[in-house]
Amino acid sequence: MSLADYKKKRRFNKTPEPGPEKKTSEMGNIFVVQKHRATQLHYDFRLEADGVLKSWAVPKGPPLDPKVKRLAMQVEDHPVDYADFEGVIPEGEYGGGTVMVWDYGIYAPENTDSVAKALAKGELKFTLLGKKLKGSYVLVRTRDRQWLLMKHRDKYAKEEDVTETQPYSAVTKRTLAEIAEDEGGNIKKATTGDPKKLPRRTGLKRRKKSAKKKIWHSNKGAG
Repeated sequence: MSLADYKKKRRFNKTPEPGPEKKTSEMGNIFVVQKHRATQLHYDFRLEADGVLKSWAVPKGPPLDPKVKRLAMQVEDHPVDYADFEGVIPEGEYGGGTVMVWDYGIYAPENTDSVAKALAKGELKFTLLGKKLKGSYVLVRTRDRQWLLMKHRDKYAKEEDVTETQPYSAVTKRTLAEIAEDEGGNIKKATTGDPKKLPRRTGLKRRKKSAKKKIWHSNKGAG
């Protein structure tokens, strides 16, 4: 896959998503998880490799529990600049809905010098260092574009649904509904992607629309 597939699906005069430029971040090994309420709620799991973000749609989100296996459907490569994108894709456009930067950081492949070769073989082990996700994981292809995302047993493993306990944006501390409200999206639709009972918001207070929208940039490292 290449960014040609990404470009083909989008009208950049209509969507605020970044253009299909191939580049490398300053760190060279960023990852991002974007919570995306489109037709259905899912989590877009992205790993930087070869100048793009290798991407999978994970319907139930990444696990912390090693006993849990998450379906991950490989989708088109995305540009590295997409790691910064939090906002609203207009309804009627591809992927129309609200997008949250749910987690971000850096990652390191395990037992391989080439992410592309490991993916071609159908298994990639890697270690994440994010705000919410940490420790060892593996992606295993089961068939075609279908993969499984699994957490290895280590000191970061927990019997916890992190999508419920940590539902806020990793950069702006907003819910999906708040992002939709601030950015002119469908608030009612976005609300269905938030937990019915929100946990207490910790750390930085919510950054509203009037505040600087992007407080982390992929070309500046994981912050």
